[in-house]
Amino acid sequence: MLLKEQEIKENFHTRGKFKEVTVTGKGEDRAYVELHKLETLWFNTGTRCNLQCQNCYIESSPTNDELLYITTDEVQKYLDEIRDLALDTKKISFTGGEPFLNKDMLPILRLCLSRGFDVLVLSNAYRAIDKHFEELDELNKKYPGKLTLRISLDHYTAEMHESERGPKTFDRTLSTMAKLHKMGIALGVAGRSLANESIQTALQGYQSILDEYEVGIRVADGENIVIFPEMTTTQDVPEITTACWDILNVTPQQQMCATERMVVKRKGTDEPVVLPCTLIAYDEQFELGNSLKDSFQKVYLNHPYCAQFCVLGGASCSA
Repeated sequence: MLLKEQEIKENFHTRGKFKEVTVTGKGEDRAYVELHKLETLWFNTGTRCNLQCQNCYIESSPTNDELLYITTDEVQKYLDEIRDLALDTKKISFTGGEPFLNKDMLPILRLCLSRGFDVLVLSNAYRAIDKHFEELDELNKKYPGKLTLRISLDHYTAEMHESERGPKTFDRTLSTMAKLHKMGIALGVAGRSLANESIQTALQGYQSILDEYEVGIRVADGENIVIFPEMTTTQDVPEITTACWDILNVTPQQQMCATERMVVKRKGTDEPVVLPCTLIAYDEQFELGNSLKDSFQKVYLNHPYCAQFCVLGGASCSA
């Protein structure tokens, strides 16, 4: 288990929280979510990344190989299962690490697009993607409107973005986004909210910098952008009980794990496993089996991210 995930467990376990799967530290029934419909299947392409960001929830880096590169054959196995089970899955999404470091990334995209899926790829758009421009252009022309790249831009100011991702990353990322836009590839933005600014301020800031770099997408109205809340190891978040749904006026069906699953391949294993979402990659209690069919089971919200990001934060990686 990596350092950040270990810190999260230790910090909350000392408070008596998130220890037991089905009950909270106070002995109340822990909330759970059942799969409503598998709308999106995610693949983690591997935790290797050409950047090492300060607040990366999955601790991706040039040396982190805890999650191995997924292969084309492994992806195909799950696409075949979607077909064989007649699942109404519309979207296949990819996260990392940096997906474009995986040598199979373009063959995998070609496979998914050829099967008729909408495809979303989360990328930092910093250098690794550059050598794939020609193939991405070709795929986008062959499958118009089916491919979207969501680019990580941690803030609309260079200072804040580069404090997270390192020097000289801000201009290069936005310049790459401008090139991709000129190629006609659909783009989105993954940003972060700061505690001292409103969402509306953030949206206006992002729109201004995108306009400056001639990245022709509209985000000021909340479209084409996902702004994630900060997830920390120190913030004390509540455990979610079955009573919380009515108290908070939210439903299990609104949570990511009601409509999504993620496939990862752990170091030292022979085959991938299925997890309930993109956020909890290292906690083995959330492994739901090797197949999609095996993963159709209750997911108890026994992790701080379940509360902080999803139930209370109201965020979704597929939004």
